[in-house]
Amino acid sequence: MLGEIKGLNEECGIFGVWGHEDAAQLTYYGLHALQHRGQEGAGIVVSDGNELKLAKGLGLISEVFQQERMADLDGHAAIGHVRYATQGGGGYENVQPLVFRSQKSSMALAHNGNLVNAQALKHQLEAQGSILQTTSDTEVVAHLIKRSGHLEMDEALMQAFSMIKGAYGFLVMTEDHLYIALDPRGLRPLSIGKMGGAYVVSSETCAFDVVGAEYLREVQPGELLIIGDDGIQAKRFSAPIQRTLCSMEHVYFSRPDSNLDGKNVHASRKRMGKALAEEAPVEADVVTGVPDSSISAAIGFAEESGIPYELGMIKNRYVGRTFIQPSQELREQGVKMKLSAVRGIVEGKRVVMVDDSIVRGTTSRRIVRMLKEAGATEVHVRIASPPIKNPCYYGIDTSNSGELIAANHSLEEMQEIIGADSLAFLSVDGLNEAIYEGEESLEHGGCTACFTGNYPTEIYPNTLHPYAKA
Repeated sequence: MLGEIKGLNEECGIFGVWGHEDAAQLTYYGLHALQHRGQEGAGIVVSDGNELKLAKGLGLISEVFQQERMADLDGHAAIGHVRYATQGGGGYENVQPLVFRSQKSSMALAHNGNLVNAQALKHQLEAQGSILQTTSDTEVVAHLIKRSGHLEMDEALMQAFSMIKGAYGFLVMTEDHLYIALDPRGLRPLSIGKMGGAYVVSSETCAFDVVGAEYLREVQPGELLIIGDDGIQAKRFSAPIQRTLCSMEHVYFSRPDSNLDGKNVHASRKRMGKALAEEAPVEADVVTGVPDSSISAAIGFAEESGIPYELGMIKNRYVGRTFIQPSQELREQGVKMKLSAVRGIVEGKRVVMVDDSIVRGTTSRRIVRMLKEAGATEVHVRIASPPIKNPCYYGIDTSNSGELIAANHSLEEMQEIIGADSLAFLSVDGLNEAIYEGEESLEHGGCTACFTGNYPTEIYPNTLHPYAKA
């Protein structure tokens, strides 16, 4: 994916195992399958029934966990995390899972998402005497749990989750139990599987295939699952609310071999491409997709339009993260390092370039220029999602509205800025119908706040996206 270049990144991925002697090793493989969700840091906590052991660090999974380090992580249960910093910024102290120790017991927390009332809760906790050790919103939940005092762990968790707002999938592990929770609207993906007598939980189902686990079901919004040696128990900390899974999970973030809401991501993206071809047809010679997340939509566009799909761009898979930097100038360089046009395919051709989204426009402008420099006579840009006009407060690092090209420019202006011969986006209705397959979209529907500005939860007055400028 080109998320590192585009400035469109998911906060993290979580994975857990209960009841397997190789829990840490399985978690390593599971996190490797989720590496696309975060490349800044990784951590694993294991339990042997008596104590929690933590290993974490900055960098990719393969960089953080060498063989000798894995050997020390013995236990029958584990939770792991890959991080892309949106809430609280980077730094070793914010790499998860976070471990909290007390005289009676310890607990480890791993979180995917973003709490929109984290700042308000931090002020409240500090006023009550809490001393926060990190800038991560995850730590807030730990303090809420510990302040429940006499309550049993499951009751303390439900009380804490009733106080937090936003998007979250949580894994909480003690010496003798694993707890799994999803926010009341199910904004983030989270599924549970079985591997013999062991239970496995993951942000994406693709990790189950990697470790050899059988998919059981998705964790339900507002649900708390409790797993221990006596089996699994389900409770609710919130009344059922219509699920609003982040639509960008289907559009961009999740791997194409994952399933969300019972829908295969690759198939959803193909339907988006088909819908885009119906809504915005164009006369052209070839269709090409921006590797990798846009390939499925490009194939769908080609099938529906009858224009042949061709491999018009190649992704260099050996570019290190050193080249992926946040400045505008280095973003441009990053595109050059990561993508190449196939001159023999696009030269002398009218090209339809299908991409999943446009954030700042930097990448699109460079790709259009690159295709024309390779001899394309026309480049028609088709985007398999609606224009991103609003910030996301739920764990995605879309910038403030001032840096979103679609929030500040008309379609014609955007077309001119990126240098395309034409530009069109998929409609919100087209997106929903593509994801939920026609009539089902009338009963279901994901979060489309970044497109429409209709946020499914309250956005607190002091909520400021970490990447936004005050």
